[in-house]
Amino acid sequence: MRTPHIYTCQPLAVGMTVTLEESPARHIGQVLRLHTGEGVSLFNGNGQQYSATLQSCSRQKVEASIVSVSNNQSEPPLHFTLALGISKGERMDYALQKAVELGIGCFTPLFTERTVVKLTARRLERRLIHWQNVAIAACEQSGRSCLPMVEPPQRFDDWIVNAPQGMRLILHPNATQSLNRLPPPQESVLLLIGPEGGLSEREIATTEARGFTAVRLGPRILRTETAPIAALAAMQMLWGDFRC
Repeated sequence: MRTPHIYTCQPLAVGMTVTLEESPARHIGQVLRLHTGEGVSLFNGNGQQYSATLQSCSRQKVEASIVSVSNNQSEPPLHFTLALGISKGERMDYALQKAVELGIGCFTPLFTERTVVKLTARRLERRLIHWQNVAIAACEQSGRSCLPMVEPPQRFDDWIVNAPQGMRLILHPNATQSLNRLPPPQESVLLLIGPEGGLSEREIATTEARGFTAVRLGPRILRTETAPIAALAAMQMLWGDFRC
């Protein structure tokens, strides 16, 4: 049986006994139904995983004693940034969840010309917290110990000016270039994907002026939540740790 991999935001070190926060404690006690004496793997986002033994496990309190630490080898050799046009509800959650499982290091939600989701400042703040929790849960499920950065949503025109360097790619169904014809990236890949209606012609032209390469994923048009998964899996196979 796989040892549960649990996130906590507090400092961790061998020999410490930590009291877990409400959310991971509830997950351990009420969802996983673990008991005192059982083992868990803790992480706080620093890239290491801490083997721990549960010292108390109740509805009110979960304590764990850390017995050893090791480096987590689950991070890919390339740094992937996914910039994704904001889509409706579960589509965005699904894309983020699977992208984290596939190894992205940064996630940037974008308001584009064809984004249909309207968010007030208060809802935007709640949505950002929600996306961060989605990323944490995906790390727990996939065994990662480095939390991807989930950036606050930005408007496309503001973001594109300071978009990350490295190999810059944009998915476009009419592109003539395919991933397997590109030279391998050196360190990082920026992948830009539009919302449900795609990016506008103006936005696409702007990416071309900023050094993005348009690529296609075969002859079919993929949904906005499917495209990141297909592209990241293909890149991991071509250049990343799917080859290991």
